[in-house]
Amino acid sequence: MRIYGMVDSGNCYKPRLLLAKLGQSFEHVEVSSHSGATRSADYLAKNPNGMVPLLELDDGRLLAESNAILLYFAEGTRFLPSDRYLRGQAYQWLFFEQYSHEPYIAVRKALLTFPERAKDATPERLALTLERGNKALSVMEKHLAKNAFFAGDAMSVADIALYAYTADAGKGGFDLGAYPAVSAWLERVRADPGHVSIDWLP
Repeated sequence: MRIYGMVDSGNCYKPRLLLAKLGQSFEHVEVSSHSGATRSADYLAKNPNGMVPLLELDDGRLLAESNAILLYFAEGTRFLPSDRYLRGQAYQWLFFEQYSHEPYIAVRKALLTFPERAKDATPERLALTLERGNKALSVMEKHLAKNAFFAGDAMSVADIALYAYTADAGKGGFDLGAYPAVSAWLERVRADPGHVSIDWLP
C-alpha cells in the first residue's frame, strides 16, 4: 500500500497521522507540486486531477482526496463515530475544513512560505485569506468553547482533518493566542496516543 504525497503538506499529513495512530504500515512516495512531479504524465495517469495525497491499495485501486482517504481508513475504528448523528457531525466538519478552512488558512501559509507562490501573494489575496481564515478559527473557537472535540467527546477524523493546517496557522500569520479554546484543543490532539508530527514518515 502506497500513499503519494508531500511531506510538508497538511493534506498529506492527515492520512499519515491517522495511519500512525492505527499502526498501519504503508509506503510513502514523495510526489511534490514544488518540482512539478504532480503534473508528470505518469502521475496524471494515476490521478488526472494532479493533486496529492493519493492512496494506492495493494490491488492497484486508487483513492484521492485527503478526507476521503481518512474516512476509508477510519471505518470500524475509534476515529469514526458509530452513532449516526455524531458521524454526521464528523462529516460536517470535514466539509467545513475543505470549504471554509483549508482554502484560507492553508493557502495563506503557502503564499507566505513557498517561493513559487510569492507572485500570487497580492495584498488583496493576503487580506482575504486572513479575514476568511480568522472567520474559520472563530467558528472553531465557538464550538470548542463548549466541546472537547468536533464530533462528540472523543477524537475523530474531523479533529485530524482540522488539526493539520490549524497547528501551522501561525506560519500563515494567524494569531492562535486569540483563540484559547482552539489552542487547548490543539494540545488535546497532540496528547492523543500515537501522535506524530508533520515531518514523520513510516
